[in-house]
Amino acid sequence: MTGKERREQLLDVGRGLFAERGYEATSVEEIAHTAGVSKPVVYEHFGGKEGLYAVVVDREMRRLLEMVTGALTGGHPRELLEQAAFALMDYIEHYTDGFRILVRDSPVVQSTGTFASLIGDIATQVEDILGHEFKQRGFDPRLAPMYAQALVGMVALTGQWWVEVQRPKKADVVAHLVNLSWNGLSGLDPRPRLIGHRRS
Repeated sequence: MTGKERREQLLDVGRGLFAERGYEATSVEEIAHTAGVSKPVVYEHFGGKEGLYAVVVDREMRRLLEMVTGALTGGHPRELLEQAAFALMDYIEHYTDGFRILVRDSPVVQSTGTFASLIGDIATQVEDILGHEFKQRGFDPRLAPMYAQALVGMVALTGQWWVEVQRPKKADVVAHLVNLSWNGLSGLDPRPRLIGHRRS
């Protein structure tokens, strides 16, 4: 194997083990044994388990962000919502190992941040769309970041649940997510008020 091929093999092996067992439960010995190499080979390519894990997480985060931003091709705002929800659910379905790695807690600080910061990046894309729509409909566009976080968070948390149960079908999950968010947005009160006694 060339050095590049060996590196890719180690990344594949590490990705599978991290997804299955988590960061803490995976050892350099296990990575090396599964790849059929000695421990020094892992250290040579990545400096250790932390380095390998950071590269795996980096790749997954880039892949997810590219899938979401690439899916937002325009059209009616409801269609954009569908596109974003489908992109995240597609990633969860096709890159389940990567998704499991991203949503696990890790002691490693990645160069691209955490899953929460990635969700924040995706929410920023949605925020621009919502801000434009809010302005056109007479809502305060300064509230768009909060609504974007709420919408993206709803899809991400539902995706975490769905990856384990795998039902209903992905398209049905997306339809229900869009139904809840779109119909909620379409009836949005520009000045919502609390009805309980608590005010702060």
